Amino acid sequence: MKFTRQKPLGNYVADFYCASHRLAVEVDGDSHFTAAGIRHDTVRDAALRAMGLNILRFTNEDVMQRFEAVCLEIAALLEKPKT
Repeated sequence: MKFTRQKPLGNYVADFYCASHRLAVEVDGDSHFTAAGIRHDTVRDAALRAMGLNILRFTNEDVMQRFEAVCLEIAALLEKPKT
């Protein structure tokens, strides 16, 4: 599957985006876990879902500590039939 890095989507930019599955993959650092960050991500996710996109979120720690598991989770989602 082809992924684009830093893909503009409406008023937002996805960390990684797979157009064929309308999937945005986000890798979240510490700023996403503040009250303001959580509010922003909630609004952002709702806007992206309203555009018909799926969103997967991982923490920086997930990617650094469990890289293979993160990749397997993404692959499993990509193997599901498109809806």
